[in-house]
Amino acid sequence: MINHVVDDLSRRLVPDELWALAQPLIPGFDPRPQGGGTAPVDDRAVFTAIVFVLTSGCAWRYLPPSFGVTVPTAHRRFTDWTKAGLWRRLHRVVLDELGSQGLIDWSRAVLDGASVRAKKGGPMTGPNPVDRGKAGSKIHVLSDRAGIPLSVAVSAANTNDSYALKPLVMAIPAIKSRRGPRRRKPAKLHGDKAYDQIDLRHWVREQGIAVRIARKGIESSTKLGKHRWVIERSIAWLFGYHRLSIRYERYANHFCAFLTLAATLTCYKKLRKATT
Repeated sequence: MINHVVDDLSRRLVPDELWALAQPLIPGFDPRPQGGGTAPVDDRAVFTAIVFVLTSGCAWRYLPPSFGVTVPTAHRRFTDWTKAGLWRRLHRVVLDELGSQGLIDWSRAVLDGASVRAKKGGPMTGPNPVDRGKAGSKIHVLSDRAGIPLSVAVSAANTNDSYALKPLVMAIPAIKSRRGPRRRKPAKLHGDKAYDQIDLRHWVREQGIAVRIARKGIESSTKLGKHRWVIERSIAWLFGYHRLSIRYERYANHFCAFLTLAATLTCYKKLRKATT
């Protein structure tokens, strides 16, 4: 009975269709040249354990043994896969699936950021101006018109949102289309007043993207809210993965890995909903 419950949980965390997309991207296991050592742990079990940590927000040391993966193995494999760029590549693969089915709305992209407390400090943390100066990080998200996260990034909490605009736009991968070549540019880009800078407006236009950034002292928050709710909902979806609500990772690339995996799972849920 217990094994059945664990198996059901594992399948809900990582459905067969998601694993079919992830499995070809998993770095291969390199045995020791001299032989010996421990047998490799099943990749799907490790992947599922990592998704469980992201979803539940539990500390690595509290990873249930029922997943069949030891804590050191799960954390070591997470580190290795992060270095190998697995999460970014998987995000792109899921976006390709969405794009090839015409499920990405390129008519508008929206971007915004949100701060989280950083319990252990580390790179890409800074005094959070909205949390009494406590150490924190900021996540940045750019989504399509429907809220599908196309690119994500991490910075220190005291970083102005405007610094994330260029990296987010440039990080949009070339995504498959139902018809025609791959695409990576939305028709227009919406942002709130934090992005209202002349040089940013010029840069966005140079990329062939129309600018819809709110102007300070001119446009009201009511008008801005017509589009901003989309990205706020996307950020809420990401914070639904409890490991992101507080940054526990000392290394910024680990926190960014969890953020990218959360964006991937969010995209996959949209894909699964559209195909069922």
